[in-house]
Formats: sequence, C-alpha cells, structure tokens
Amino acid sequence: MGDYDEDTAFLGQTGPFFWNTFFLLNTVFVSTGFNGLYIVFVGAAPKHHCLVPDVNLTEEWRNAIIPVTIVDGEAVPSQCSRYRLDVVRNLSAEGYVPGRDVNLTNLEEEGCRDGWNYSREIYQSNIVTEWDLVCDNKWKVPFASSTLFVGYLVGSLISGQLSDRFGRKKVVFISLAAQCVSVLLQSFSHSWRMFCIMFLFVGASQISLYISAFVLGTEVLSKTMRVLFATLGAFLFYCIGYMTLPWIAYGIREWRTLLAVLSTTAVVYIPLWWFIPESPRWLITQGRVKEAEAIVREAARKNKVEAPAVIFKEVEGMPPFKKYTMLDILKSKNIRCITLVCLLLWMAINIGYFGLSLNTSNLSGNPFMNCFLSATTEVPAYIVSTVLLKKCPRRALLSSFLFIGGGVLLLIQFIPDTLHYVALALEMTGKFGFTMAFSIVYIYTAEIYPTVLRNVGMGMCSSAARIGSITAPYVIYLGTYNKALPYILMGSLTIASSVLNFFLPETLNRDLPETVEQMQECQGLCNGPKKKKYVESEGGGNPPIQNET
Repeated sequence: MGDYDEDTAFLGQTGPFFWNTFFLLNTVFVSTGFNGLYIVFVGAAPKHHCLVPDVNLTEEWRNAIIPVTIVDGEAVPSQCSRYRLDVVRNLSAEGYVPGRDVNLTNLEEEGCRDGWNYSREIYQSNIVTEWDLVCDNKWKVPFASSTLFVGYLVGSLISGQLSDRFGRKKVVFISLAAQCVSVLLQSFSHSWRMFCIMFLFVGASQISLYISAFVLGTEVLSKTMRVLFATLGAFLFYCIGYMTLPWIAYGIREWRTLLAVLSTTAVVYIPLWWFIPESPRWLITQGRVKEAEAIVREAARKNKVEAPAVIFKEVEGMPPFKKYTMLDILKSKNIRCITLVCLLLWMAINIGYFGLSLNTSNLSGNPFMNCFLSATTEVPAYIVSTVLLKKCPRRALLSSFLFIGGGVLLLIQFIPDTLHYVALALEMTGKFGFTMAFSIVYIYTAEIYPTVLRNVGMGMCSSAARIGSITAPYVIYLGTYNKALPYILMGSLTIASSVLNFFLPETLNRDLPETVEQMQECQGLCNGPKKKKYVESEGGGNPPIQNET
C-alpha cells in the first residue's frame, strides 16, 4: 500500500472521530493509575515493636522491655528485639526498678518470639501487618513489589506478539478483563506467596493493556493528535488515576477491601468495545484493506468530510506485507544499535521513576499526601512535555530532562538532615525530570519504529524497562544501609543514559515510518551518515535506494 498518512489526509488533523477516540482510549489509562502503585500503601510498614504477652509485669518493666536504638540520630524503640521476657519477669517479680536498680544495657535481648504490635494510626491492616513482613522478613515487601514488575516484563514480551497477531483492540479489552480478575483474586490471597503470584498476573495484564492502548491510539489518531495523546493524553489520564489512588486508600484503610474496590472499576469500560475502532494501519498490514477502509469511511462520516472512491491505492510491484518478529530486529546492524540504546534508556528511566514513586511511603509526613504530591508533580511535567514536543527535537529534549533528573538526585546527598523540606523539594524535582523523560521516551520510541515493528519494538523496550523496574524496590531498599546510596545510583545511571540518547535518530516533523526501509532513512549515530543514491523515476521523482544494513 501507499503512505497511510497521505492516503488519509482528507480526514484532517482534528474532528469528532479523532476527539471521541482520544477521550475513550484515554479513560482506559485511568485504571492503570489505580492499579499501578497500590503496593505503596498495601506494603507500607507501620510503626511496630515486639509484642509483649499478657504476663505479670509492673508498668515500669512493661514500658522498659523494648530496647531503645539510635536511628538517623534519634532514639526510637527497637522494632525487632526485646529484653528476654523470662529475665524481665523475674526482675519485675523481685521488685527491681528498671534504670534505677538494673542497668538495662546489661540485659540480654531476644527476637520478637510472640509477634509484633503494630500501630493502627494510619493502616487498619495490610500485607505487612497480616503476615508480619518485618525484621527478618522485611525483604519480602520489595520482593512483592518486584513481582509486579516481573509481570510487566512478561506482559511486555507477549503483548506485542499477541497484539500484532490478533489486533490492538482485542488485546486491549482482554488485558482489561485480566487486570480486573487478577486484582480481585489478589484481594482473597491467603498467603504472601499467593499475593506475589497474583501480583505477577496484575503486572502482566496491566502493561499489556497500557502498551496495546498506547499503540492503538498512536496508529488511529492523526499526526497532530498523536503527540497530544502520547503526552497530555495517555500519561495525564494515568496520572488522574494515580492522584485518585491515595484518596481511595485514605478512605479504605483495610487492604483486601481496597483491592476489591479497585478491581470493580474495570466494569465501566465494557461499553467502550462498541465505540473504540481497530487500528486501520494494523488491518492493512494483515491484508484486510476493506475493513480498514470501512473504519476510515466511518471516520470521514463523523468528521463530515467526503472520502475518495478508493482510499488505499496499491503500489505496483510492491511485495506482500511480511510479518515481523523480535528476530527481525536483530538482523540489521542499524536496528540492533537503535534497539540497544532504547533498551538502556527505558531501563534507566524506569529505575528512577519507579524508585522515586515507591519511596513516597518512606518520606516524612503523611504517606497519602506524599503520594498525592508525587502524582501531582507529574501533571506539569506532562503539560510541559506536550508543549515542547510540538516544536523541540526529541533527542535534545530527552537528554536535557534526563540530565536534570539525574543531577538533582546527585545533589540530594549533600543536603543536611535538618533541611528535609529542601530534600523533599529536590526529590520532587527529580520526579518531574523523570516524568518528563518517561513521557518523551514513549512517543520518541513509537516514532522511531515502523508500523510493522512498532508493537514488537515497544514491547521489547518495555521489557527492558521492567528489568529496571524489578530492581527499583531493591535500589530503594539500599537506603536502609545508607540513605545516599539510592540517589547516587539512580542519578549516575540517568546522566549516563542522557549521553547514550544521542545515538538515536531525530524524528521531529517526520511521518511515522511504515516499513523497515523508511526507519533506516532516519539519521543518527547508530545509522551513520546518511548516504543515498537516486535514480530517475518515470514520474520525475527521486526515490532513494537504501544502503545495505
């Protein structure tokens, strides 16, 4: 077939069809905001100390049985040990007074053999309080977070293949149903292992939904609205769900009820099946030209423009469309280089973005407000990125905000502990930079890959990003050893990725490539200098003869 953007230019750049599709597809992203980060509350560790059983102890000994430790310069009750209960009980029975008759530092300590006592001030219950995921089992919380991102990895690998084979629309709605069922089943988890297993399915279905809906919108919408959809649309509606999450969690402090409520929100999307179209671009690559024309004619009717008698003209001598897989990306040196850089970029951005997002429960202050502020920080980032993407080169823009985000994180370690509000402001500035990079890299990658490889390419990049996401909870966990370590690691990786970004081709003001050959025409360090030879055609044009790859 010919060029899709040229063949459908009669539809215009805006109109009722494009706006309806824009808003309907964007509402899907709200559900991903709900279900993406509820582990911040479900896995938060409230204040706790060893449970002291109901034994015969004086009030003084009951208050003194928990040792005092120094954490970040402050004296706080120990969370993982107590003085030996049998010794304390004997001292209490003999009438000794702690601190006066007995030097507490000389007493032997023991672990929390009878369990823990948790503060109910913030959370009525969550997985930490239900399964005692503290002290020696503290590692199970970041592990649970990582299973979500392992699910993202699995979903990224299979969603591209499924979407390219069965269609963008079908995979969107199947993923939506799978996400709903997975979250609901997770609310009935009877053990930490079952919670983690279901979290994997939640992640797989959620990222499959996000990628398929993103690609569907990118391919259906016009060039002008594509930028709006990929920045202010998809990400802003995700952010609406993200901002709403802390207030739902604030109202529902019991984790099982919270997850059950979040899962039921998917029901409202069922009617959208009859209003969201399949991608005409994908239909054409499958040879289903009549179905693609029917959708475009319906779009013309809604936009109140007249469609030509023949919309998609066949180009003589054009070979039939080839179906591409991940292996095709590895065959070309140029595409391998581009893909490798994209993989590293997505990995670094996701470590920073999810690392800072998951860290909100560790910040001082109200965790619900901190989460809301972290989500709110993303709103101006999406708005600014939408404005800048219309005029600014993608490559320079992405590198600039990666450098800002990474640089700010490296500065945090030099802020004194007494100026925690300054550190919080810098952390939110870093979140702004990562959010900008996150929104830019999505549309940048979608513009680099051609239609025949777009979903596979996006799926591979998203898979690499999940490797970064999987490690993000453990990057934050390093803060238990040294508060500066997470920021040094995230900042260094981000600045390094800002340099690597210059190997990619620039895509500003270029049509979406349809074929691998069109993708290789873009200039970049991976492609090398642009060398084209031309031959005179019958129509007087100068079609390029592609270099060998």
